[in-house]
Amino acid sequence: MNKSSKIYVAGHRGLVGSAILRNLQKEGYENLVLRTSKELDLREKNQVDTFFAEERPEYIFLAAAKVGGIVANNEFPADFIRDNLLIQTNVIDASYRYGATKLLFLGSTCIYPKMAPQPLKEEYLLTGELEPTNEPYAIAKIAGIKMCESYNRQYGTNFISVMPTNLYGPNDNFDLQTSHVLPALIRKFHEAKEIGAPFVEVWGTGTPKREFLYSEDLADACVFLMNNYEGNEFVNIGVGEDIAIKEVAAKVKNVVGFEGEIQFNTSKPDGTPRKLVDVTKLSSLGWKAGTSLEQGLKKAYQSFLETELEKA
Repeated sequence: MNKSSKIYVAGHRGLVGSAILRNLQKEGYENLVLRTSKELDLREKNQVDTFFAEERPEYIFLAAAKVGGIVANNEFPADFIRDNLLIQTNVIDASYRYGATKLLFLGSTCIYPKMAPQPLKEEYLLTGELEPTNEPYAIAKIAGIKMCESYNRQYGTNFISVMPTNLYGPNDNFDLQTSHVLPALIRKFHEAKEIGAPFVEVWGTGTPKREFLYSEDLADACVFLMNNYEGNEFVNIGVGEDIAIKEVAAKVKNVVGFEGEIQFNTSKPDGTPRKLVDVTKLSSLGWKAGTSLEQGLKKAYQSFLETELEKA
């Protein structure tokens, strides 16, 4: 990409898309095309075609998706598979038909089999059963990867896919019913602190391990790969180390300043026991995450406070 390339960031208001947008702006990319979901419903093929015909974006960051945690995935499985299949099918196909130079598709590490060996290598895709709680979402994302690969093979397109690990950061979803584990913990500990609650309940046993990548780091990796990677194999994006949920909860408690106890509700689901990605391929290309979990949590909590102040 050069500084005047026409770049479309799909989903620029979300956690990932907003981070990519900030990164591009900081790096001096000036020809950015943006549409809110109200202005352009990516689930509607006619709207997507009209947009691509008018704008002809050269580079596309496909960060638009319907996302959520265990609760949302359990309650709305049809929404997750339908909406994500529609969004990615429409955008990937239009990128080909309207001559885009390159597209970067964002997936998720939930594409990997539930009991895959750790750390998760790219070649483990489709080698076992998925985690049932997010299978519809995972299948949609796998379809997106395979769609990019298939278009490259049949049409000679330059569509790449990346699989980020668990994300957090500014513009995150902090709703307890639909959010992922880390933003949910931030909200829980903050609200408990505000009312002086004696304890905070955390779902599950606290023993599953998760890897957490700060969204600004992901954005940096995406822009790096858009500029430096071509290939028909997707690339994991992570930090290369994981941490038990009980340790994460303790760190969030510390950052928020909550002084009560942590209680684990073992009747609630744990999800996948461990999810650490192998970042060998990404490291070999010359990129490494630069934000520690402690640094990221402080920034994420500050973002949460600012978001809540805006709503108040």
